[in-house]
Amino acid sequence: MKKILLVLVTMVLALSANAQAKKYYDETVNPIQQIDKAVAKAKASGKNVVCQVGGNWCRWCLMFAKFIESDKEISGLIDKNYEYIHVNWPQKGVSEELKKRLNNAGRFGFPVFVVLDGKGDIIHIQDSSYLEEGQGYNKEKVMRFFEGWTPQATK
Repeated sequence: MKKILLVLVTMVLALSANAQAKKYYDETVNPIQQIDKAVAKAKASGKNVVCQVGGNWCRWCLMFAKFIESDKEISGLIDKNYEYIHVNWPQKGVSEELKKRLNNAGRFGFPVFVVLDGKGDIIHIQDSSYLEEGQGYNKEKVMRFFEGWTPQATK
């Protein structure tokens, strides 16, 4: 009986910890509409858009989101120059419209970053593996990526 109780308590704690993990990707929004809204905001503010494409199912996607959120220098650079959105790419059933809109960015693995200008045109697709170092991300590489695709740098 004690063993069964211990297993049940362990399962409840594991499920509770998993449920409390922050979800960066809203799986209920229409990604095309999400992108359109970000482009409109970027156009009005003179920024570019970065679509971090992936999902809550992707450990590296969540790790990158936490990485930039916790680094004030990186997050400041992003806030100043980009409308930054997390675009959910379902593991199954990705729409042809989303594939076309983001030039099938999922072919690079996840996360993948699609940079759009204020007109909604793709100006760069970044394979995130080039930003990695060991079991995480390299700040210098990440900064270089974001600095290289600001509106000022691409004019």
